[in-house]
Amino acid sequence: MGDKRPRSFYVLAAFFAAYVLFLYGPMIAIYILSFQGPDGGLTFPMNGVSLVWFSKVFAGTGIVDIGAAFKRSLKLGLVVMILTVVLSVSAGMAFRKSFRGASLLFYVAIASLIMPSIITSLGIALEFRLLDDFIIKSGAEGWTTAMGLFTSGLGAHLTWTLPFGLLIMFAIFNRFDSRLEEAARDLGATPWQTFRHVVLPIILPSVVGIGLFGFTLSWDELARSSQAIGSVNTLPLELQGLTTTVTKPDIYALGTLTSAVSFLVIFSALIVILVLQARQRRHGSDAGKGMV
Repeated sequence: MGDKRPRSFYVLAAFFAAYVLFLYGPMIAIYILSFQGPDGGLTFPMNGVSLVWFSKVFAGTGIVDIGAAFKRSLKLGLVVMILTVVLSVSAGMAFRKSFRGASLLFYVAIASLIMPSIITSLGIALEFRLLDDFIIKSGAEGWTTAMGLFTSGLGAHLTWTLPFGLLIMFAIFNRFDSRLEEAARDLGATPWQTFRHVVLPIILPSVVGIGLFGFTLSWDELARSSQAIGSVNTLPLELQGLTTTVTKPDIYALGTLTSAVSFLVIFSALIVILVLQARQRRHGSDAGKGMV
């Protein structure tokens, strides 16, 4: 306990601190600059401190409808979160038993992780354009396109969120004790009752984590949305467009608000996970006392 730390410890600690500063420094700088005064610019030094740029964001920048883009991204993120959770848990349950073509299906499901995001977006856009051509040639009058926020856009985001959800569920079920399910069935529980009262409470913290992945990955996604989102833009796409036209700190205020939503979702999910884990430990302790 009384031994001094070697010099290498301080060298590595300084290197790690520099790495963290390099990683998060630009983000912190944007957060600080978003609180510039009314006459502030896009660089340091700050010219006063105020919330005026946040009020301008809520009032609208006059270039794009930020409020509408915010709502679109929020709705899409929630739908992606729900579908990612449902499909990941279902696939995790299905892959617990071997079936023909399981390996091929698994590699196909996670293949989008190694594909460049822009290529995936272009491929989905091409697929829907071919579908539009087929519908138009079939004689559909007034048809425009099937591409949209909850069609091609939703599919593009799921190609990014589902592989993460699948990998998490596979890792969870690889460590799952199947004897708990056998005990429930021996007591007369149906498969649905076994899942609802035995399996789901145990894997629920991981399910919350999958939902967190699904929402945050969709909320921040840019490349997969660029070609496949249709005629409307999500908030990241609007932010990308604003970087070339806005020359005032309101773009920083918008970035701060966007990050605040992500942090709110992350911390909320962590709190839920901690509560669920504490409840599991408490129930396990009560069960142990009951057996004694």
